[in-house]
Amino acid sequence: MVTLQLVGSLRKELADSLSACRVLVVGAGGIGCELLKNVVLTGFKNIEVIDLDIIDVSNLNRQFLFQKKHVGKSKAQVAKESVLQFCPTANITAYHDSIMNPDYNVEFFRSFMLVMNALDNRAARNHVNRMCLAADIPLIESGTAGYLGQVTVIKKGLTECYECQPKPTQKTFPGCTIRNTPSEPIHCIVWAKYLFNQLFGEEDADQEVSPDTADPELSWNPADTEARATASDQDGDIKRVSTKDWARSTGYDPVKLFNKLFKDDIQYLLTMDKLWKKRKAPLPLDWLTHQKLVCPQEVTGTGLKDQQVLGVAGYCQLFSRSVETLRSMLADKGDGAELVWDKDDPPAMDFVTAAANLRMYIFSMKMKSRFDIKSMAGNIIPAIATTNAVIAGLIVLEALKILSGDVEQCRTIFLNKQPNPRKKLLVPCALDPPSANCYVCASKPEVTVKLDVHKTLVLALQDKILKEKFGMVAPDVQIEDGKGTILISSEEGETEANNCKFLSDFGIRNGSRLQVDDFLQDYTLLVNVIHCEDLEKDVEFEVVGDAPDKAPTRSQEEGKNVANGNKDSAEPSTSSKAPAEQNDVLIVDSDEEELSSSTMDVRMESGGHKRKLHDAETGEASAKRQRLSQPSADDDDDIIVLD
Repeated sequence: MVTLQLVGSLRKELADSLSACRVLVVGAGGIGCELLKNVVLTGFKNIEVIDLDIIDVSNLNRQFLFQKKHVGKSKAQVAKESVLQFCPTANITAYHDSIMNPDYNVEFFRSFMLVMNALDNRAARNHVNRMCLAADIPLIESGTAGYLGQVTVIKKGLTECYECQPKPTQKTFPGCTIRNTPSEPIHCIVWAKYLFNQLFGEEDADQEVSPDTADPELSWNPADTEARATASDQDGDIKRVSTKDWARSTGYDPVKLFNKLFKDDIQYLLTMDKLWKKRKAPLPLDWLTHQKLVCPQEVTGTGLKDQQVLGVAGYCQLFSRSVETLRSMLADKGDGAELVWDKDDPPAMDFVTAAANLRMYIFSMKMKSRFDIKSMAGNIIPAIATTNAVIAGLIVLEALKILSGDVEQCRTIFLNKQPNPRKKLLVPCALDPPSANCYVCASKPEVTVKLDVHKTLVLALQDKILKEKFGMVAPDVQIEDGKGTILISSEEGETEANNCKFLSDFGIRNGSRLQVDDFLQDYTLLVNVIHCEDLEKDVEFEVVGDAPDKAPTRSQEEGKNVANGNKDSAEPSTSSKAPAEQNDVLIVDSDEEELSSSTMDVRMESGGHKRKLHDAETGEASAKRQRLSQPSADDDDDIIVLD
């Protein structure tokens, strides 16, 4: 008879392994708090946790390691202190920092036996995925979205990496819809957020809120339109100049702002006759008219204050109060200061709630509660504490399997809102092998990009293609022209003179090849250039071939669509490593287990940044080649995006 020695509920060998191993937890938010609690109570002793975020009062209803006295402090540091209170023997190191900081390089990741992600954003997830691939360290990825959740294991060469499958892009709306013809509440909410930036924040030409005279639906005589709008312009001495400049000239007078935005601009829209032939025309509001109403605080709905909907007069008053508060905040910051919109800032949220609802009323939409608008404006799926707790528990179970040497027993596990036909909420699926077309974990990552070499700037290649689309942090680009010409260098100042030049200035043409290295991520990507002069309007480049730049269609099985990514905070969370043991707590029918995770329409929240790990076998990291400062003739990616 073999005697199995147990330490608590674990085999002694496994318990000893937990005590000795070092694990990294990336993120100390919704999932991260539950995870830290779980790992120390399971027996992990050497834990490092990293999170850039600070504690906000809105975190306190689900991130139970934090209390009111902690508001404004580092999540990672407070989480460490709270955990040590019930497990003082643990050795925990906390970093109030971004996991994307170059200090956390491949060698840093190699010092852990396991990394566990409790992140809330796409860029950080992609980065940790690449770093774990480069370090050849197991990664447990996780995410929640309301009542839905997901946990999966990523192991280099054995499973799909985080970026093997394409991620859905954010929904986009044409600018003319936002400015001229909103038809859904979200259009009005986006307009209100843009209005906040135009008035109090950083002005962005792509976030204009005034009527769009370039609307493709329009067909009228501009001279007639201006004549008909003259009376509106003269009312309040409004000139159609920069929104912020005009607001400053009025001293941010709430009444003048109200009449311009909700009366004059709407009257101007009404002169665009063609827009309203098949639509219900908007109804301008007048400040004086609504101040005469005797019930400014009429309310519909029951429950908490934030879940109630005020009447039009109520939102008029809220608009006025919020403008006055924001005006004072701006003045306190001094000349040239700007405010940053934050869903957890009451005056900012009041302003967006009031402005969005007034615009909804104008365009005959049902107004929304502050709670609903906050969820939509913050691009948030409401966080559920229980979902976070379940997912954190599943992370530890997968970690125990890994530490037990049973990686082949790991699964992708989905938490569904409704039981599946077998009456199960937790559905495990077999891990998929790496995708041959992935340009992050393939042996020789390569991608083809279609662009106009005569119109694409070097800076656009760096920022929009390599960093935003392919998720690199500090790319170095060499032209394969036989000379080793350096087009982009990650060393500050080396190639900045190239930024405002076109790719064609360096001899890049149809068929040119660029070798791109990101030394921080230990990642090399070969980019094939296809010159194209007939890209669609407003499209600067396209990824072509097998690169997954479009998300697959949704699965027909409704319960299988799980968003990966808790949106508890706007700052990058981090991921952590945790050992795993074989555990049969989940009882699942064998035919369910045999499902492949790719058959489930799983969409991890993090985005479509494409990253490829540099070939670990060659170990080559291209040294800086000859830099080209003078081109020679011979030388060859919360929220909604508006177009």
